[in-house]
Amino acid sequence: MKRTSLGLKTPGGMKDLLPEELMALEQGEEKILSLFQNWAYQKVLTPTLEYGACIQPLEEEENPFLKLFDRQGHVLILRPELTTPIARMVNTRMRSSVFPLRLCYGADVFRYSPSYGHEFRQLGVELIGSPSPVADAEVIALAVEALQEVGREDFQISLGHMGIFTGFMNELNLTKEFRGKYEEMLGRKDYVGIERLVRGENFESKVEETLLKFPHLHGKEEMLQEVLTLSEEPSIKNAVESLRQVYSYLQDFGVQEYVSLDLGILRGFSYYTGVVFEGYVPGVGFPVVEGGRYDALYEEFGDDHPATGFAINLKALVEQTPVSEVISADVLVYGDDLGKVIQEGQKLRQGGQRVEISLEPMTASEAEKLAEEKGIQRIQQV
Repeated sequence: MKRTSLGLKTPGGMKDLLPEELMALEQGEEKILSLFQNWAYQKVLTPTLEYGACIQPLEEEENPFLKLFDRQGHVLILRPELTTPIARMVNTRMRSSVFPLRLCYGADVFRYSPSYGHEFRQLGVELIGSPSPVADAEVIALAVEALQEVGREDFQISLGHMGIFTGFMNELNLTKEFRGKYEEMLGRKDYVGIERLVRGENFESKVEETLLKFPHLHGKEEMLQEVLTLSEEPSIKNAVESLRQVYSYLQDFGVQEYVSLDLGILRGFSYYTGVVFEGYVPGVGFPVVEGGRYDALYEEFGDDHPATGFAINLKALVEQTPVSEVISADVLVYGDDLGKVIQEGQKLRQGGQRVEISLEPMTASEAEKLAEEKGIQRIQQV
C-alpha cells in the first residue's frame, strides 16, 4: 500500500538532515562542546520530555510549547530549552555538588516557532551559584569564543540589563496594557510603532521623552551615563553599575570589541532578572545566541542559587557556514567472489581504513565508475 501525500512530508517546522548538513552540525557541536569543557564546564543531559509542572510556569500567552499526555493524564512537554530542566536536576540529583557549578549541554529542543522551526539543536552553558559580575562576563566571553570556534568573526553581541527596563517601567507608573504593547514593539525594534504608541497617550513631557529615548539607548560604555540623566531611581543606578562592571570585565577577557550595549534587549522567558545578551550573525533574522542572569529560578525548585548562562541555536548558526563535504570511503573493494570481498573489507577496516564493499559481482570498469560517482579515491579487486 502506498503512503498518502501527507506521509511523504515532514510535519511543519521539522526538517530532514542530509549527510552534509548533519556533518556540519556535528562538526560544529564537537568544536563548541570541546571549548566548553576546556573552560571546566561538565556535560549533562535532561530528558526530552518534562512534566508540565516543571515547564508550565514559563509559558507565555502565545503558548510556544509542544505538548502531549501520558496514560495517567499528566501534561508532558517536549523541552523548549534546558535552563529550567537543569535547574530541576541540580536541585534534586545534584544538591551535594560543590558550587559554583559549571554545566554544559548539547540537545534538541522543541518550540512552536515559525522563525526557528519547531525543532533545533541547542548548545549552552549554565554557571550556577555565583552572583558575581565576573560570572556574567565569563559566559559572555565564552559565547564569543564559541562563535569564533566555528569560524565566525562577523557577529555582534548585544548586552543589556532587565533591571534598567523594569526600573523605568515601574518609575513611570505605566498601565499593564501600555507596558505590554511597548515591550513587544521594543523587542521587535519597531521604532515607528513606539513613537506612534507613545504620542497617542498624551503623557507628561518627561514621561514621553523617556519612552521615546529608551529604544535608542545603545552603543558603548558612555551611553550608560545618559541613562543616569533620565532617572535617579536606586534600582536603575544599581543595574547600570552592574552592567558597567560586566562590560569592564569583558575587556579583561579580551572580547569587549565584540560587545555593544543595547538596553532594548528583552529576553522572552520570564525568569531573567539581570544582565541579558543576544548574539547576531548576518543572514539570520533572529539571535543565534541568547542568554543572561536568572537569579530567581532555582528558588522555585527548592534551594536558591544565583545563576547565569546562554544557549546557541546551532542549526541556525551552521546553516550560514560553508557546507562540509561528506567523508567518502577510502577504498571500494570489489570482485566476483563476494565472500572474499567481505573478508578483505573486514581486514582493511580493522587496519583503520574506511571501506565500502560491492554487494554484487562487479567488473573493474563498473568499480571505477561507482568509485568516481561516490568520490572514493581507490578501488581494490579480490
